[in-house]
Amino acid sequence: MKKRILAYGRLSEAQLAQLANEFEIQQFHGLTSANDPAFRAALAKAHGLIGSSVAIPAELLDEAPHLEAIASISVGFDNYPVEALTQHGILLCNTPDVLTETTADTGFALIMATARRVVELADFVRRGDWQKSIGPEHFGSDVHGKTLGLVGFGRIGAAVARRGALGFGMQVRYAMASPKPVLEEELGAERRTLDELLAESDFVCVTIPLSDTTHHLIGADELTRMKSSAILINIARGPVVDETALIEALEEGRIRAAGLDVYNHEPLSQDSPLPHMSNVVALPHIGSATHETRNAMAQRAVDNLILALSGNRPISLVNEEVWESRRGA
Repeated sequence: MKKRILAYGRLSEAQLAQLANEFEIQQFHGLTSANDPAFRAALAKAHGLIGSSVAIPAELLDEAPHLEAIASISVGFDNYPVEALTQHGILLCNTPDVLTETTADTGFALIMATARRVVELADFVRRGDWQKSIGPEHFGSDVHGKTLGLVGFGRIGAAVARRGALGFGMQVRYAMASPKPVLEEELGAERRTLDELLAESDFVCVTIPLSDTTHHLIGADELTRMKSSAILINIARGPVVDETALIEALEEGRIRAAGLDVYNHEPLSQDSPLPHMSNVVALPHIGSATHETRNAMAQRAVDNLILALSGNRPISLVNEEVWESRRGA
């Protein structure tokens, strides 16, 4: 008898057919919560899950006695109780690598847009306010030759740094990461403490994963340490930055601008001042949102799930210890 999987992510017809060839599939279109009654009922017979953007609470695992693997269509895994999954012997797979370059493109687009005030001045033209040559009140700032600070220096941070160093001659600093001698040699990157990086950087780009230790890592004190001319870019997870403190710093001019693709709560509340501030470029979490990359992420998740449920090691695995314990069993 085929194993049963629950699918709640965006998959192509070809990917669904690939899964159907191996498993019995139950689809949940538009699922927004794991507490959906039909989804909870289906968990009782599920061997695998594949999807994204739905948090799986630890307590639900007791209702899934047959669950062997979760294939998340994402690189981040803050929606999943990793420790509880590991205790239950459930493999958690994600999709790093395939979205690295696309997310870095988004980060650098935010750097360019905030520095050159692209959105603000495009709106200026759209309103018909461009009646004469612009003056200093509308000038932006250069990106080339400036100092780019990466908070976190994993795959995405390194990809942003390559764009800055090799394409724009930027000086690269990084913090909250282990030493990266290869990248230091390639990009001239220099490791700093977080406080040092904040004080030196013209652009502070946050790429570090969300965890208990990085929640509100960038708060009021950290924002105070930045240059008043500096720009904050967040393409990691919203709660890594204290949003209330950021709004206050922007309103008071303690930093120059912010480029944001992620927020404390998504979708962003209509009551938030962020999208209405002239010194903020606010995007709707588009980091990996291209046709090519989203399809590649979904395919990686499909491949991960097929491998995991057939007794093989997935390509991308978060809790390696579960696989090691299975091998030793």
